[in-house]
Amino acid sequence: MAPNDFLWWIGAGALIVAELLTGTFYLLMIALGFLAGALVKLNGASLAAQCVWAALVALAAVVVLRRSRFGHRQRRDTSTNPDVVLDVGAPVEVSAWRDRRARVPYRGAEWDVELAPGEREDAREYEIAAVRANRLVLVARKHASHHPVSTTKE
Repeated sequence: MAPNDFLWWIGAGALIVAELLTGTFYLLMIALGFLAGALVKLNGASLAAQCVWAALVALAAVVVLRRSRFGHRQRRDTSTNPDVVLDVGAPVEVSAWRDRRARVPYRGAEWDVELAPGEREDAREYEIAAVRANRLVLVARKHASHHPVSTTKE
């Protein structure tokens, strides 16, 4: 056995480890190409054939990944993402509006708030829809339908 018999396997292993460290699937697809090169080497093909097969399999895997739902990074506005801004969804009470803006106490401080586009000023209770700089963007709070339960006999 020659010393370079394991180069394809070592390369695939290194790419898999790098993929685990970075979290990208593209390195995993290239590692599939390296595995294809290793399998072609086991069948006794020349170095040129090994490289061609590795490149074709890696390219095909990357194209398939790119066309799948995992190949597109979904960008979400962080100002409305409750995983990033923990204030999103928190209740706020506004007593008076002036030109769709107000100042309200929230978390022990006075905050500037504004109504989200299309929201009405007549609600008293709002919830935070987004945080833009030091301003809270509010929407009217949606209440669950309340059906009082009667405890008296009729």
